[in-house]
Amino acid sequence: MFKKKSTRGSSYSQARDKNEIKAFLGAGSQFEGKLSFSEIVRLDGAFRGEIESSDTLVVGESGKMIAEVKVGSLILSGRLEGNVTAAGKVELRAPAVVEGNITTPLLEVEPGVQINGQIIMPAAAQSQGDEISRKNKKSQETNEGKS
Repeated sequence: MFKKKSTRGSSYSQARDKNEIKAFLGAGSQFEGKLSFSEIVRLDGAFRGEIESSDTLVVGESGKMIAEVKVGSLILSGRLEGNVTAAGKVELRAPAVVEGNITTPLLEVEPGVQINGQIIMPAAAQSQGDEISRKNKKSQETNEGKS
């Protein structure tokens, strides 16, 4: 009845609450190289290199990455220097800092997040173009029916 309502998104809740995280790089740990995985991974330490996965990467507030990231989804509360490409969704949680470009069809940004780079949303742009095409076609059909 008096529970505090969480402001975190559903992907964050799933990754945090359901114990679905399969690998964890804790605060104070450092890793360099190429990381690939097939289930949810959480990073609270430092990482330098490349990350590639079709699943979710969760980066906590203490997480620091200098990396090129290609994932299914990204939930970022820490710092990232490098470009991100996500097939699904990117969730940026305060106090996240991104120094690089973000390419994703869905982007969620909390107040207090800092982004220094371009945001590219290819699927969203395609959807808008499709919607405009449908409206134009419908308008033409309506006008032809009046003639």
